[in-house]
Amino acid sequence: MGRAPYACDPAQSRGRLHQPADHGTRGPRDNFQRDRDRIIHSIAFRRLRDKTQVFIAPDGDHYRVRLTHSLEVAQIARTVARALHLNEDLTEALALAHDIGHPPFGHAGEDALITAMQRFGGWDHNAHTLRTLTLLESPYPHFCGLNLSWEMLEGLAKHNGPVTNPPWALASYNAQHDLRLTSYASLEAQVAALADDIAYDNHDIDDGLRSGLLAFDALLDVPFIAASWANVQARLPGIAHQAQVRELIRDMIGQMVNNLVATSAANITAAAPRSVDDVRGYGRPLIGFSADMAEHERAVKAMLYAKLYRSPPVKKLQTQARHVVSALFDLYHSAPQHLPDDWRGRLPETEPDRARHISDFIAGMTDRYALARFAEHIGPPSLSGGF
Repeated sequence: MGRAPYACDPAQSRGRLHQPADHGTRGPRDNFQRDRDRIIHSIAFRRLRDKTQVFIAPDGDHYRVRLTHSLEVAQIARTVARALHLNEDLTEALALAHDIGHPPFGHAGEDALITAMQRFGGWDHNAHTLRTLTLLESPYPHFCGLNLSWEMLEGLAKHNGPVTNPPWALASYNAQHDLRLTSYASLEAQVAALADDIAYDNHDIDDGLRSGLLAFDALLDVPFIAASWANVQARLPGIAHQAQVRELIRDMIGQMVNNLVATSAANITAAAPRSVDDVRGYGRPLIGFSADMAEHERAVKAMLYAKLYRSPPVKKLQTQARHVVSALFDLYHSAPQHLPDDWRGRLPETEPDRARHISDFIAGMTDRYALARFAEHIGPPSLSGGF
């Protein structure tokens, strides 16, 4: 079976803000394949290899970072898209790009920028993804940004559903390229959002156990995990505990993916959309878990927050990381001569553009680069370097 009529069709794309010249040298790719490739070849995507997922400046080579997380989300998202007969290329591109707006040090860095930018209109990592891809990442000679398709930008803008009160960065772009923010996004974008949840729920369990910060017994307080573990033990008795744990992670991903596909397929059948515009105007998401699985997923997430993300060692490092980002913002805002030449040369004269320019610079930093600039201008960072 080919692509469904309610899937995004690259031949029917609403196009790009700038009409590119076709030199006939860029290969036989459609609009969404070009979007995916532009993301993969971007500097902003490469920087994700040194940006925190959960563990700041990890000592071990085996922990996830934003780049590996994005690849894992893309794999899950593409599998679901294929099962539902959606556009796999657009789904993959959205999954690969969804975290590009994150600053160094994960949510700790984000909290620091939100606080620093309160006087200047605020800061939002999802809106900053759009700002990065439409303005800051500029490899082309005649326009700023990657000039992605309307469907790609729409999906990123509505990562968490319709947007009724867009942050300034998103509102600024939307004023010149209307993304219809108050409607729902395509099914491809909805799939990418749920694939993100599946990936980080299960892979953060894996990394948490590997680090020693998450006790295995804490997992068994979650009924969904306990039942999955009992099934693994019954199916694979007598093998090493670590091998059973790896099988547990795979099983839980599989259960979530299978449930997402089955529930979403039933939702689509009941709604009977005939086009992607029917999907956008339906009034609620069509991609989702069953009620039981949604409750299981919330319980897994609650356990991770209680036992891992808010654990004392993680909170200590997050406090130190927030200080690094806050101090760098204060430094560049009060003494912009410390900015690199190219950033200093483009520094606006007035606020809030001046502060927003500085936040753009900091948000693009990797963990390593932020620590190096802190050490260069302020002093040795107290960040302990991981776990």
